[in-house]
Amino acid sequence: MKQVSTLFLKIAVILIGIPVLALCIFLVPELGKLATKLLPGFASIKYLVSIVFYASAIPFYFALYQAFKLLRYIDKNIAFSELSVKALKNIKYCAITISCLHVLVLPLFYLFAEKDDAPGVIFVGMVVPFASMVIAVFAAVLQKLLKEAIDIKSENDLTV
Repeated sequence: MKQVSTLFLKIAVILIGIPVLALCIFLVPELGKLATKLLPGFASIKYLVSIVFYASAIPFYFALYQAFKLLRYIDKNIAFSELSVKALKNIKYCAITISCLHVLVLPLFYLFAEKDDAPGVIFVGMVVPFASMVIAVFAAVLQKLLKEAIDIKSENDLTV
């Protein structure tokens, strides 16, 4: 049963990466062109937007890799180990990095909202940073709980 659930989660991790890759290929260049239209006096904004979005894809895929490693640790029955704590710590740092990079792009959402007179666009721009911070907090809590469980387990192993 455990193998089936981790297999399902491994497939889900892979399937999460595919739409983000498609967004990087098709949507990011369009966002760069849109940014150039919004700020015609600042020609290098296209490259700045592309760099920020592509740079946020790197920690995203690294976090997916860490999640995949965590699932492999569960399969090998070494989920309660320092390797799992390290993977959760890496996921936390990746989520914080993604959030910080997307906060840098929030002024662009403001400019787009001003141009189209749609203030809801700003809230759409805040979805990714907020979701990333939720993931970071969740990973930090799991990391702390796992570390405490490992400490309790090692204490119990020493007393027996």
